[in-house]
Order: sequence, then C-alpha cells, then structure tokens
Amino acid sequence: MNELVSFLREESAVTTVEVILILIVLISLVVIFKSQIGGFVKSIMDKAVKQGNSV
Repeated sequence: MNELVSFLREESAVTTVEVILILIVLISLVVIFKSQIGGFVKSIMDKAVKQGNSV
C-alpha cells in the first residue's frame, strides 16, 4: 500500500490529467467505432462457437 501511495505522489509519474485525457480518447474511439467493434466481436464469437461444435 505504501508503494502505491508513493507512486501516486511521485512527481515523475503520469499525472491525473494525462490519464483522464487518455481515457477520454479511448472512450471516444469506442463510441465512434461501436458498430464495427460489435461486428468484429460477434464474428469472432461465431467462429469460436462453430469450431467448438465441431470438436
């Protein structure tokens, strides 16, 4: 626990603002490409089920 607190207080560590900005960018990308990501995941799951049924 002390290591975590010292890491968070360390000046050279990533600041909270940077982490928030990265999260905003990632969330924006997910929202923008939501349908493409959903289709990709669905196709992977369909392939996995197909191959699972053939075993």
